[in-house]
Amino acid sequence: MNFDFSDDQKTLKSEVRRFLDARCPPSASRAVLEDQATSYDAALWTAVADMGWIGAVIPEVYGGAGLGYIELCAIAEELGRAMAPIPFASTVYSFAEALLMAGSDAQKSALAPGLVSGAVIGCLATAESPGALAAENLRARVDDGRLTGAKQPVTDGDIATHAVVLARDQHGPGLFLVDLNAPGAVRETLRTLDPSRSAARIMFHQAPCERLGAAGDGLHLLSAVLDRAAVLIAFEQVGAADRCLEMAKEYALGRYAFGRLVASYQAIKHKLADVYVKNELARSHAYFGAWALSANAAEMPAAAAAARLSASSAYDFAAKENVQVHGGMGFTWEADCHLHLRRSRQLGLVLGGPPVWRDRLARILDQSNAA
Repeated sequence: MNFDFSDDQKTLKSEVRRFLDARCPPSASRAVLEDQATSYDAALWTAVADMGWIGAVIPEVYGGAGLGYIELCAIAEELGRAMAPIPFASTVYSFAEALLMAGSDAQKSALAPGLVSGAVIGCLATAESPGALAAENLRARVDDGRLTGAKQPVTDGDIATHAVVLARDQHGPGLFLVDLNAPGAVRETLRTLDPSRSAARIMFHQAPCERLGAAGDGLHLLSAVLDRAAVLIAFEQVGAADRCLEMAKEYALGRYAFGRLVASYQAIKHKLADVYVKNELARSHAYFGAWALSANAAEMPAAAAAARLSASSAYDFAAKENVQVHGGMGFTWEADCHLHLRRSRQLGLVLGGPPVWRDRLARILDQSNAA
């Protein structure tokens, strides 16, 4: 059985890479990192929208491309490889998935065309304090269609136009749509390790909101959204980890130390081999997650958790080893290694850290074995 991308999907992947190589070199992420006045590359965001990638899986009736999730996974891998400084993950993997999964026809008609054009930037606001998310710790509240509370950190919350917010009402936890440009929402940009994927604290003061999905079904819906986002972000991490391996290999093959190529030293060979093995393991889990996502399979929760853990570990390891292979210059500002190190830590935490997903996977497997 062939688990690889089809020829058409490989062609799409190749075109995405060609576009990003031209429009999103490492200097694009560095420019956002160094410019404190901006949190993303607005020109690149517009160009990506024009390419139709934001609307890849949005139905054609709303102006989207109507492609499948495998195609979106291929796009995600290349965006990760390029470290694109745009709110693609927040908008497409989290916000759009919540809207498509639980939104009413009216909500989809109002927001989906804006998503496709890039006019709508979405975010997912769930966390309120450190630690695992739990219903008993949820303080944000909705009364009579008005949201009060605070969320932090919210990835891309400082540039988003709309948010899907987890809050409690008289029916229990629910997901709610909020227009962040309407009265009642106040945002504050937070300092993070990777400013090219920014985060914010959002305070809601009687902000108007609309329910997504059924009353009291918020945690179930959120779990499904997180599973989908985990698979897609895993592909970003796999693409970026592969790029770290390429960077390390290219440097090792061009750098001499004590009259020998750095790549000829056994210790360096072992480092590169270890990165390759972890990357391939992560790719296998990501492919399984892509199948589960595209087929809406029952294995989706376990596949998503496994992909999330494996890809986070692979990217973090590849980013660190890339610095090590570059030696004395690897940790400097001028080298691009730190860009991947920053991004690996950001992506490793954006949906909840590895301990959260490890507990999630253990719980799923325990329940499966008990059945």
